[in-house]
Amino acid sequence: MSKFTKKKGGEVPAVNTASLPDIVFMLLFFFMVATVMRENSLKIQNQLPVADQIEKLDKKNPISYIYAGKPSRGYEKYGTEARLQLNDKFADINEIAAFINSERNSLREELVPFLTVSLKVDKDANMGIVGDIKQELRKVNALKINYTTGKGDALTNID
Repeated sequence: MSKFTKKKGGEVPAVNTASLPDIVFMLLFFFMVATVMRENSLKIQNQLPVADQIEKLDKKNPISYIYAGKPSRGYEKYGTEARLQLNDKFADINEIAAFINSERNSLREELVPFLTVSLKVDKDANMGIVGDIKQELRKVNALKINYTTGKGDALTNID
């Protein structure tokens, strides 16, 4: 029988890191593809009305969103009447001008004339708030307005 001999050195071999950059880039690409960027956290109820003749909004032009509706659960301290939300905070009607001007300032100069304001108004909201929003938008010369709706039969809005 042969005799087994023990190694004298006892050193641990070095870790092979040749495939480490491949693994890192693979994880990077996975998270870049799988991650969804959050636009806004809605603090209002936003059940959109439905319409049957709708058109998709062109994504290559800049779009600013104005939300209107009753405060959702957890925000009852703001009342039960329809409120206005600009980005992630509640706002008053008179803050729309500053909001539109800041949106215009964040754009390149050649894109400013193409800025579209999209109104996402809850179907149970009073039309008075929509009229007030439109008046404020006229004051700052933001005349390209889009009403966001869902697709469906418009007669279901009558309920």
